[in-house]
Amino acid sequence: MIQDVKQRIHALVRRIPLLDRWLFSELIGPLLFAIAMFTVLAITVGALFELVRLISEKNLPVLIATQVLLQRLPSFLVLSFPMATLFATLLAYGRLSSNSELTALRSVGVTATRMIIPALMLALVMSSLTFLFNDVLVPRSNRLAEVTLSSALGKAISTEKGNNIIYPRFGRVEEPDGSSSKGLLQLFYASRFQDGIMTRVTLLDFSRAGFTQMLLAERGQWNEQEAKWEFLNGQILTLTPSGSTTSADFDRYLYPLSAAPIRIAQLPKDARNMTVAEALQAEQLLQNSGDLKGARKLQVRIQEKFTFPMACLVFGLIGASLGAKPNNRTNRGQGFALSIVMILTYYLLASSFSALGVKGTLTPILAAWSPIMICLGGGGFLLRQASR
Repeated sequence: MIQDVKQRIHALVRRIPLLDRWLFSELIGPLLFAIAMFTVLAITVGALFELVRLISEKNLPVLIATQVLLQRLPSFLVLSFPMATLFATLLAYGRLSSNSELTALRSVGVTATRMIIPALMLALVMSSLTFLFNDVLVPRSNRLAEVTLSSALGKAISTEKGNNIIYPRFGRVEEPDGSSSKGLLQLFYASRFQDGIMTRVTLLDFSRAGFTQMLLAERGQWNEQEAKWEFLNGQILTLTPSGSTTSADFDRYLYPLSAAPIRIAQLPKDARNMTVAEALQAEQLLQNSGDLKGARKLQVRIQEKFTFPMACLVFGLIGASLGAKPNNRTNRGQGFALSIVMILTYYLLASSFSALGVKGTLTPILAAWSPIMICLGGGGFLLRQASR
């Protein structure tokens, strides 16, 4: 059976044109080298120094530090993929151009566009890998690393915690004349949330015309069986239309409000720790709660989950087009330096447009995709230059 699989793979490989196989073989080595190089660089800058500090100051065991590093490895790998794609294509095609091998191909009628097709195919594979890593591996591995580190440092292990939980609920408010208008129905606030428990809860209710009700409770939690909020040790204050005030103390009180406050509290603080499906649910939840700024920011981050993988394709086009220019002589050192400059330029552009999207100056789609479109235009221009 294994022999049969090998034969099928061999037959599939032989269907790939010889030119493409040769160019793929030239690209794989620089790509693997670049992934390793940029991953080590990202680990050093992003985690190693912090873990060394924790080992020396907090007595974090070296074995645990190594475990945390391995658990966070997917997040560093995924950062290296776009950079490695640019470096590999620039270096491989630059070397072939300096050795006049691309000149020989041009002499037999092979165009620059045909030459860079293998680079674009490889970049497309890297884009797919980047999306899969970002959406499947990175959120889970980052959460696991956080739990491992918290446990080792003796902190309370809680993936569900937060401060100042606010949830406004909007809907139709009844007016004294019997009509209704859209407005704020309830405003929920809790000073702290941990392990499913809200503490120091304040709930304002404006749903009845002329009446304002305020509920104060020491603790609150979502009662799944009753599908209501269960508040403990509190007081209800009611202001009537006539201006009089009534109050009542309670030990336990069930209140008919949705589970939205606890869902908001459970949201990861960083969109990078969400899958696309989780981010879409969170965005809808923020929209429903009236947090338009938070929803808009998350909309931009959702689009960036698609544009970040596309950076591999853009960098593949730019790197191959630059490297394929006639008489190009790019060595490894020059390729590394040029890659860093281009990557920094792209991320500066992406950060600027992202900030405009979060502010609402640009739509989330335009903010996230504009840098990709601009760089694709630049890549197309470089390809035309290489074709001359």
